[in-house]
Amino acid sequence: MATPIVTPVASAPLTRSARLDRLRAAPRVPGEASFFFWDANFRNDAVKVLPGEFYVSDEDLLIVTTLGSCIAACLWDRERHIGGMNHFMLPEGSGDSGRYGSYAMELLINTMLKRGASRSMLEAKVFGGGSVISSMTSINVGERNTQFVMDYLRTERIPVVSKDVLDVYARKVCFLPASGKALVKRLATTSDSALIAQERAAAEKAAPVAKTGGTVDLF
Repeated sequence: MATPIVTPVASAPLTRSARLDRLRAAPRVPGEASFFFWDANFRNDAVKVLPGEFYVSDEDLLIVTTLGSCIAACLWDRERHIGGMNHFMLPEGSGDSGRYGSYAMELLINTMLKRGASRSMLEAKVFGGGSVISSMTSINVGERNTQFVMDYLRTERIPVVSKDVLDVYARKVCFLPASGKALVKRLATTSDSALIAQERAAAEKAAPVAKTGGTVDLF
C-alpha cells in the first residue's frame, strides 16, 4: 500500500511568547509603557509608547509610537547597546508629567543611566513635530516641540545623529533599542480619531514658552 503524502501545515504566526508574558509581568515605574504585543509585520515582540510614556530596554524588540505634533526622542548608548524612547506633547507644563518635554527627557535619560548607559555614549534620533491639522498651524505646537528637544539635546551635549521632524506628516516610528536602528513611516493626512484627539488635547494645553538662548530608514 502506498505511503500517504502528508502536506505540512504552516504554523500560525506567534501571537504570544514567553518574553511577552515576562514583559507584561515585570514591575513598572510611573510613566513606563505597558502595552506589549506581537507585531506581525516585523515578526517581533513590541511595546507601544503612548503620549506621556517612555520605555528603555537592551533587548531585541520594537518600541513603537505614532506622532502628530508630539515628539519622540530615541536615545541610544552606542557602546552598551541600551536604548529608549519617550513621547511628549508639549515643551513645558506644570507638574511631573511625561507629557511635557522637560520632564520626559529627564526621565528617559535618568532611566537609561540607571540601566547602565553612559551619558558620554548617548546619541539621539528625533521624530515628530508635524502640523497634521491645518486649522491648528497658528499655535505652532510641532515647531515649539521640535525647537525644545533640539535645544535640550544641544545643552546636554547629546548628538542628534538623525531626525525626521516638522512638515505636515503624522509619523509611525519603530525603534530597536539593542541596535539603535530607527524606522519611520510618514502617514497620509490622518483620519485616526485617537491621533486627532491627541492633537486637540495638546493644542488646548498649549501656552507660550519662554525663549532660551546615523540614518533613519523609511518603511
